[in-house]
Amino acid sequence: MSIETESPPPSPSILNWTLGFLLVGLAWGLTTPFIRRAAVNFHPSPHASLDRIETSTKTGRVKYKVAKAVFTVLDLLRSPGYAVPLVINLTGSVWFFLLIGKAGELEF
Repeated sequence: MSIETESPPPSPSILNWTLGFLLVGLAWGLTTPFIRRAAVNFHPSPHASLDRIETSTKTGRVKYKVAKAVFTVLDLLRSPGYAVPLVINLTGSVWFFLLIGKAGELEF
């Protein structure tokens, strides 16, 4: 009876690692100014449901602030000028963690 062992896949070259990290840096560096500009120039739309929240009590004021923050985040994510660079930036983060996870396998 023979035991077959799988050989590990070949490790990518140092050039591939370098290009991978450069792409991550580009994804982060090139999208950050667009995300910042979209956030600074953002004007949230009015929401009728915010007007119905009673703000005379402390609980009401907290509820109002939380609801306003949630609506603002949702409006920002619906804005393509913010959402597209954000998705590219977050994709760069995923690439980074995948590269770092495989970095231990790197053989020089």
